Amino acid sequence: MSPFVNRTDRLYAIVEELRANGRRGRTAEWLAHRFEVSSRTIKRDIAALQSAGTPIAGQDGRGGGYQLSAEALPPVTLTSAEAGALAIALGADLDLPFAPDGRTALTKLLRTMSASQRAEVAHIAERVWVRTSSASWRGTTSTCARTIDEAVRRGVAVTIDYEDGVGRLTQRRRIDPLAIARTGGRWYVLGWCYTRHAGRWFRFDRIRKATLTRTPVEPRELSRVFGEPPADAQPISYRLR
Repeated sequence: MSPFVNRTDRLYAIVEELRANGRRGRTAEWLAHRFEVSSRTIKRDIAALQSAGTPIAGQDGRGGGYQLSAEALPPVTLTSAEAGALAIALGADLDLPFAPDGRTALTKLLRTMSASQRAEVAHIAERVWVRTSSASWRGTTSTCARTIDEAVRRGVAVTIDYEDGVGRLTQRRRIDPLAIARTGGRWYVLGWCYTRHAGRWFRFDRIRKATLTRTPVEPRELSRVFGEPPADAQPISYRLR
């Protein structure tokens, strides 16, 4: 009898087996023999893992099988309080850069928790109130924000339709996004503007359309383009304690 009677245990073990075997991967037949189930069951398990967001890739042809993406992180155990803190951080600012990715990660995390653990997360989050002016996030669509996020991640230029403070609209304005900043309760993308041939601050809520290009961003020192930042303006930093 297979030691993995519980399907949840088997799913976790499949992911660990793929992680341990790296680029070589494992075939459905090998996994079926390992876990003493049918190949059809393994394929259903793999499909369930992929639907849940686990980055498993399949290889066709002779010798093909399944691989876990090298970008996948090892399992991490969080307490309900830690998950609640993440929910609060994401919910406190709807315009937060990379927020869609953060919400996807939080959803995956919550799906792994029991009903009582999710209730504890909700209990924690419900006791933090944030007052947000609708004007602070009205304007830029989630698609535009996601495009800017992706451009920063990939290091490529974007073209934007941008409305200035008096309502004038400029279309297909090419910029190199160099950084994202928050000040005065608003988010900005700091970019090199090819229309002005200078660095400019673009408010997220005034971007009406954003389109990715394949043109790499030209390397530029932020301090040379925008000057030295104030002493209290610092990039977000993560340190292991």
